[in-house]
Amino acid sequence: MNLNWSLKELYTSFECDEFKKDILKLKDMINEINDYSCELEKYSDIDNLESYIKKFTTFKDLSYKLSIYVNLSLSVNTKNTEALKYSDILDNELTEIVESETKIKRYISNIKNIDDLINKSELLKEHEYILKEIVEESKYLLTNKEEKIIASMKNTGSNAWSKLKDNLISNLMVDIDKDGKKESLPLTVVLNMAYDDNEEIRKKAYEAEIASYKKVEEGVAAALNGIKGEVITISNLRGYESPLYMTLKQSRLSEQSLNAMLDAIKENLPIFRKYLRRKGEVLGYKNGLPFYDLYSPVSKADMKFSYEAACKFVEKNFRTFSDNLGDFAHKAIYNSWIDVMPKEGKVGGAFCENIHFLKESRFLLNFGGNFGDVVTLAHELGHGFHGECLNNESTLNSDYPMPIAETASTFCETIIKKAALKEATKEEALTILETEISDCTQVIVDIYSRFLFEKSVFHKRKESSLTVEEIKELMIKAQKEAYGDGLDNNYLHPYMWAWKPHYYDADYNYYNFPYAFGLLFARGLYAEYLKKGSSFSSDYEKLLSITGKNNLEDVAKSMNININNIDFWRSSLKTIENDIEKFISLTEANEN
Repeated sequence: MNLNWSLKELYTSFECDEFKKDILKLKDMINEINDYSCELEKYSDIDNLESYIKKFTTFKDLSYKLSIYVNLSLSVNTKNTEALKYSDILDNELTEIVESETKIKRYISNIKNIDDLINKSELLKEHEYILKEIVEESKYLLTNKEEKIIASMKNTGSNAWSKLKDNLISNLMVDIDKDGKKESLPLTVVLNMAYDDNEEIRKKAYEAEIASYKKVEEGVAAALNGIKGEVITISNLRGYESPLYMTLKQSRLSEQSLNAMLDAIKENLPIFRKYLRRKGEVLGYKNGLPFYDLYSPVSKADMKFSYEAACKFVEKNFRTFSDNLGDFAHKAIYNSWIDVMPKEGKVGGAFCENIHFLKESRFLLNFGGNFGDVVTLAHELGHGFHGECLNNESTLNSDYPMPIAETASTFCETIIKKAALKEATKEEALTILETEISDCTQVIVDIYSRFLFEKSVFHKRKESSLTVEEIKELMIKAQKEAYGDGLDNNYLHPYMWAWKPHYYDADYNYYNFPYAFGLLFARGLYAEYLKKGSSFSSDYEKLLSITGKNNLEDVAKSMNININNIDFWRSSLKTIENDIEKFISLTEANEN
């Protein structure tokens, strides 16, 4: 079992012949598309539509192969000089196709009888949603030259700011007093201490982490200001009502659906605060839970896992849902698709990258040996299984929007937590139940605070750049509004914006509410699974397979779910409320 992922399936190195040939091939492909965009009038509309599908499928596969090799290399070593060099080279190369792509998309949007043409071609029928989405998105296109200028400027703007932020945070060393000795540890290692059994270690890690951001706060704040300022400018130029409205369009999600979910969340914040206060009481606090104890264990159960044990546990319990899911986990674990342990220079957190043309995925973890890390493994493998279910779809039909992206991952988490409960002792059951509620609190309450924070940052950034202190104040205000009296207001986290990566991609704004959508949608699906049993898995795989070529309302309808109805979201939140009431009851019983 290899603890480092293999990238040789992409390229063996930046110096290998295949990588260098593909760089040249990409240039040739861009030139070919650029030439073609100037000759559209030579061909019929139906030929041009089919050419778009064929040419951009080939282009996206090759450009993604190159880009993902660079990005995966950087994620485990942000100081990789070759990867950094080629990241800049690729960014510059890819801007050269923007003007032509805009020209072709504008041509497509002006075809009067596009429905008739689609019905005459099997290839076009297969890509009907994508083509009609191009027509809709054309309302927000700028001129060909303006689109190219924006893409070019992003290379020295938001893309550069994002790389700076990653470099600052991934190489940030935290000074901490550990076992009476002063140590300097990578941020990812210190973040994992939030799960330690020892309260003193958790508090020290929190205080050391907060102090460490002083070293990089100005640079990270500059990155945040630069990226959000660029997004506001582009949103205005394109004619969107706001960056949030732009994100909703890109997410294939209606404002009505988002508001239905957010309204249901606001209604249920008191029950989460009740849980946080109770956890605080169990741990001996009177003024709510301090931030550094959000992940602290509430029982003495030893829920430690080696990575090997975690893998076996996940695979075994995935098979209780379906062999397809279990087989996928086995394939990912034993074929070196996962980079497991934290290390200096490696980015924090965890992610999955689905490599569609290869029909494989790669997963980054920072495994710490806790039950929460087992859940994270299941979560990321869920993302990979989503990609697996899209393997029979074309490249252009495999790109699904942000909110549905968190559904398969959350569904897999639920499988693992429910399975763990069945095998647990009384103490372990309390730990698992509390882990589940803690995770839900993060995805509902903390995500809501991040949504409020990002909304306020965009509002303030319209006027001027924000200082570090202003950003910290907005973060604290958002946390207070979301957490209320559930947390001790003397121990909040003013720097949550500094290390979370979700604020630093100009193409993915508001990457917060999708997590809440994914959790609550997955909860609704899991309820259906309990009703239907083993027959559900094929319906579930079919749902995942259509996520790249439908809006979210229609994806949900395939399971007879109405995401515009607040009652759906209330019913999903009710399942969390039931867990919270059970947790309170168990902890009160333990005291008697």
